[in-house]
Amino acid sequence: MGKKYFGKETSKAIENFGLSGVPVDLSLIRSLVLVKIALADANLELGRLDKKRHSAIVSAAGEVLAGKFDDQFPTDAIQGGAGTSINMNVNEVLAARAAELLKNRLPVHPLDHVNMGHSTNDAVPAAFRITLAPLLDKLLLELAALEKSFRKKSREFTAVLKVGRTHLQDAVPITLGQEFGAYAALVSRDRQRLREFKKYLYQTNLGGTAIGTGLNSSRQFIKLANRNLSRLSRLPLRPAPNLIDNTQNLDTFLHLAALLQVSAAGLHKVVNDLRLMASGPRVGLSEIILPERQIGSSIMPGKINPVILESFNQIFFVISGNAEVASLVIQNGQFELNVMLPVLIKSLLESFTLLTAGVKNLRTKAVDGIKADRKNCQKHLREHLGKATALISRLGYDQAAILVKRASKNGCSLEEEITKSKLLSPRELSEIFSPQNLTRPRK
Repeated sequence: MGKKYFGKETSKAIENFGLSGVPVDLSLIRSLVLVKIALADANLELGRLDKKRHSAIVSAAGEVLAGKFDDQFPTDAIQGGAGTSINMNVNEVLAARAAELLKNRLPVHPLDHVNMGHSTNDAVPAAFRITLAPLLDKLLLELAALEKSFRKKSREFTAVLKVGRTHLQDAVPITLGQEFGAYAALVSRDRQRLREFKKYLYQTNLGGTAIGTGLNSSRQFIKLANRNLSRLSRLPLRPAPNLIDNTQNLDTFLHLAALLQVSAAGLHKVVNDLRLMASGPRVGLSEIILPERQIGSSIMPGKINPVILESFNQIFFVISGNAEVASLVIQNGQFELNVMLPVLIKSLLESFTLLTAGVKNLRTKAVDGIKADRKNCQKHLREHLGKATALISRLGYDQAAILVKRASKNGCSLEEEITKSKLLSPRELSEIFSPQNLTRPRK
């Protein structure tokens, strides 16, 4: 770090909060700088900020957005003060650089000029919202690609009949294509829920200042601030119906954390299915073959592990933990402000980063390369006794159960036991046990 542009309040934050060793994410810093530009523009339009200071602040902000001063934002992501240190850090850097651009002919104060007409408590949450919006769009794109991949596999495996399972026990037959079609439907639902959430993300408390009452603000300033930030961020932002509510309650972010957990949990279940279906390859289920990514053991030759799936399992664990953090944050806000916002910012940004990367990794390094082990699927199906369910409409439950017990005792297939019993003709048996009749409702 060369010249220091931040001031005493940032220095105090560095001293007080050397906790996680992880600095505030620069994406949030840049979003907050956009907020500062939007508010400086509003103050200029209202005649509260002179043209020279406005021009210098906006120019300094542009340099920060270009990455010129990335090393000037060192505050720890875990900090007290509801984000005051984040806000002051940005205020101080912009003020110092703006004064420098003015060749120090005019003083630029971090609070009187850069922070004019707003507060940490409306600026930082607004910045967080515009930070999350592109992350949400990026996640939606990755989920759409994963859904497409599952649908492609569903079509590829449409004729692969296999044993269905409930309680980890043999159940009625299903096709591998149907299973992958269900995975696609799950991801489609996740996408729909996340798309519907956007309307809540776009409501800000900008202009509400300290507690949402708008002290030192005005109705015109609130309107201009949101309009300007919408233009800069290219998002349809608008003032929340109740700025006080939007300032003191962070439940919108808990909602989002929960949606990420729901999405990760569903994929965690899918990943575990895939791990089980790929188990073996000689003495497991071995119904699918995963792409080989790396050796699976430093001592067992030839062993290959489902490492991509395992990594997603671990991502789910972190996202679940972060959702619990969000829940605790919401519960521990008091009265007009929730001071726990910094840890919520850190955890939610981490969840987005991990889930988006994990979904892409799952698709490109696992799902796209999955193959069906058709030979093993057929072998399991020949030995399968769950097909007896299809006999109930012809023979009744009790007779079907007797046939299952006999086949199990004699160590033969269900078809062989039925043929011996002469209860059904070969033609009837073939019709009953056809893939179409076993895996779809009757017409």
